[in-house]
Amino acid sequence: MKVSREQAERNRATVVEAASRLFRAQGVEGAGIATIMAQSGLTHGGFYKQFGSKEALAAEACSHSLERSATHWRDIADAAHGDVLAAIATDYLSPRNRDMPESGCALIGLCADAARRGGALADAFRHGMDGLAGILEQQGLDREQALTRLSQLVGAMVLARAVKDEPLSEEIMAATRAALSKPV
Repeated sequence: MKVSREQAERNRATVVEAASRLFRAQGVEGAGIATIMAQSGLTHGGFYKQFGSKEALAAEACSHSLERSATHWRDIADAAHGDVLAAIATDYLSPRNRDMPESGCALIGLCADAARRGGALADAFRHGMDGLAGILEQQGLDREQALTRLSQLVGAMVLARAVKDEPLSEEIMAATRAALSKPV
């Protein structure tokens, strides 16, 4: 049965959203097409009508996730009273972000995949990372400072997730939040 163009666009967005969640939580290798399509409520056969490959979907899902992160960071910046970087750090370095990788930052969840796979996924990752660094630059940081602060945020969350020790994880996040609140 043929679906309307509007329904096809909604289906595509549903698949990208499901893939984004699953890739951030399980990595690109860990999330199969059948699982992504099942999470989307669609059949496996419909995948290739929407996407040329899993690689193309991974790049689109990465872009989608990092665009949402950028929007979220801009919203935090708009609502912050005072130190925007501290507000971003408080939100980013949180138990919610640590404990829910499927809804967390793609820089954390897809970093290793982007490095290993390269190609369109690495391009989408780099573009999204540049966008987040740009938001930090808009707060008065120069490029080097923005990249340093972004690296601190991502690195701290990678470690906070990896240690599997809640007190140590909390200590990592708190230490990094404190370091980010110091003047550049």
